[in-house]
Amino acid sequence: MNTVASLYAADGGSVPAYPPLDGAQRADVVIVGAGLTGLSTALHLAEKGVKVVVLETEQPGWGASGRNGGQVNPGLKPLPSQVEQDFGPVYGPALVDAAWNAPNLVFDLIERHGIACSALRGGTLRAATAPAQLAPLRQLTDECLRRGWPVQWLEPADMQARSGNALYCGGMLDARGGQLDPLAYTRGLAQAAVKAGASLYGGTRVSSFARQGDAWLVQTAQGSVRADRLLFATNGYTDKAWDALRRSVVPVYSGIVASTPLPEGHAARILAQHEVLYELGQITTYYRVDAQRRLLMGGRSYSHHLHGASAFPYLVQRALTLWPELRDISWTHGWNGQLGVTLDHYPHWHEPEPGLLACVGYNGRGVAMATVMGQHIAQYVTGQGTALFPPTPVKPIAGHFGWKMGVAGRILWGRLADRLGCSFKTNVKKGGSHSPLNSG
Repeated sequence: MNTVASLYAADGGSVPAYPPLDGAQRADVVIVGAGLTGLSTALHLAEKGVKVVVLETEQPGWGASGRNGGQVNPGLKPLPSQVEQDFGPVYGPALVDAAWNAPNLVFDLIERHGIACSALRGGTLRAATAPAQLAPLRQLTDECLRRGWPVQWLEPADMQARSGNALYCGGMLDARGGQLDPLAYTRGLAQAAVKAGASLYGGTRVSSFARQGDAWLVQTAQGSVRADRLLFATNGYTDKAWDALRRSVVPVYSGIVASTPLPEGHAARILAQHEVLYELGQITTYYRVDAQRRLLMGGRSYSHHLHGASAFPYLVQRALTLWPELRDISWTHGWNGQLGVTLDHYPHWHEPEPGLLACVGYNGRGVAMATVMGQHIAQYVTGQGTALFPPTPVKPIAGHFGWKMGVAGRILWGRLADRLGCSFKTNVKKGGSHSPLNSG
């Protein structure tokens, strides 16, 4: 198995591996990918008595679900009003409600299944790094307040009191957000799904799939699964087993560094109420202080796998820019991984053929949104609820083979825009105006 040198993997220690699939099986639903989408779907299906088999190339949480920044953030990239406009009067309000309240499901599952994942719920801070960002952030705040949501506008002094630095022009606190150890959370969902009756196999790469009669046949190196429905929940790690799906998302890399526990004096000034923070702008950073007082700084990464804090000097430097007093702390871990970005910044789900489904594209909001998508896909499969929004065709991105060069160019452009304090907008099909390189 390929290992990931993350803080979460170090904290979690060695855990029993799920064995590979060996032989032929029959199921109601077979799920490819044991990340948050796949495991949430599996858990919610198994609780309804559906026979589920989950196939994972590595082990649960190996991908972005277990490597991300650990922020449980409400909402989507576009404004609620934009989402309602894009998805219409039926699906728009439902998607807005589900997305902005998605953290509620995460923390409910943690409590209900007793998942030990260092969960803290201190809210999400959206931090304006330039004056041009204040008007759209104020619009978001006003829209949230009109809906009765628990948000609060923060002036620069308020942001300084919470973040411990004076670099922000303003911000918004959403009390629904929080943080957790994402690998422990994902592993906890896996255990809950298996306890509910799902079968989970690690070290099992899907080599092919095809319609066979009235079912789908999924082939692996040592076995096969025949099922009425097949769900791909592979997101940024989709491979050539379904090449069109792989080419429908851009696998953008995000990196994270983690420090030793902050001295109590510093911890009392930096996100002392367990908030998580992500900066607005084009190419920005996001951070939190975990339950052990360790500072985790995240942001865009080079488009190849890296490990060790020294591989991410720009994240360490950003921390020192925000808090020069941290120059003497040590950085113990650094790692990166791929998240799935869509051109319109919305999550997508597809059903190009009866019984063949896929969910991709959380655009940096995967912890909460993937969990909710899994719940809704389970409702759709069992006929106990409608889909969260209509499926779309699988559309490979033109020139996808050059994604690394495109991402590198976009990062350079974004850094220039941030340095100049500009508020450039990216026009996308459904009317959003948000960079795919934002996080949170």
